[in-house]
Amino acid sequence: MSDTIERIKCLIIGSGPAGYTAAIYAARADLKPIMYTGMEPGGQLTTTTEVDNFPGYPEGIDGPTMMVQLQQQAERFGTEVRIGMVTAVDFSKEVGGIHKVTVDNTTQIEAEAVIISTGATAKYLGLPSEQKLRGGGVSACAVCDGFFYKNQNVAIVGAGDTAAEEATYLANICSHVTMLVRKDFMRASKAMQHRVNNTPNLTVKYNTEVDEVLGEQVVEGLRTVNNQSGEKEEIEITGLFIAIGHKPNTDIFKGQIDMDDTGYIITEGKSTKTNLPGVFASGDVQDKEYRQAVTAAGTGCMAALDAERYLATIETNEEVSA
Repeated sequence: MSDTIERIKCLIIGSGPAGYTAAIYAARADLKPIMYTGMEPGGQLTTTTEVDNFPGYPEGIDGPTMMVQLQQQAERFGTEVRIGMVTAVDFSKEVGGIHKVTVDNTTQIEAEAVIISTGATAKYLGLPSEQKLRGGGVSACAVCDGFFYKNQNVAIVGAGDTAAEEATYLANICSHVTMLVRKDFMRASKAMQHRVNNTPNLTVKYNTEVDEVLGEQVVEGLRTVNNQSGEKEEIEITGLFIAIGHKPNTDIFKGQIDMDDTGYIITEGKSTKTNLPGVFASGDVQDKEYRQAVTAAGTGCMAALDAERYLATIETNEEVSA
């Protein structure tokens, strides 16, 4: 481990719309932010082929290009973007305290303010054919990508409220939606189940799992298997949506920051403040309701503003004390 400890004003952990927007605002506030991108620079959008619902792109834009442009904008204002993974943290509980961070198990960083933008990872089924076609018809966000399958046949995997909500959303724009439920019942609330059952172009198949996603470059169909009878069936679809949950990337913060029972960081009211002074959270790491690029960017802006105000208060108190 390095003996040299770098001291900075503002550290941003994680990239993506939240992290880069926080970096833009922090840099413009002269906080001289340093960002560590994590293992997936750019976050989930780097696996998205088309982004059509982010304001300012009338013709749409592919996810990787959008992330490159956000990085360039952050760097233009002075953000230092570093490739690296934060592997340990030791956050101070005191106002004005210094937060200690270890990067790649070797580099030591001390920061007056930390913005966490590590995001959440969508859960997938783990099938090779599914992973091969991610971005080619396999998606974990119906709201993001459903528009591309307008008037087409699609399938969705899941049984909870999110799956039910996304299934009915897809049914409004797609010709037909097949919902695959692994058990013989849905976990969704009764209200959501009624909505699913009352949607005419939505078929629910119980005790059904994905055996293989069919297609070479894009999704062309789906082979399902009944986990009770073993019977297999092929259906023609052009899009497959996975709605079995997300896992927030918060493992290294457990035991230090307040989280809910699923691991999402809890923030105070409408702010991005965590239970620790000088530590802020933005994006999907604290938002399990919306999970959109534009809402993540909005909380990134909020986190930078919260950090700026926090640091200004600390500096004012230090001047008064002096």
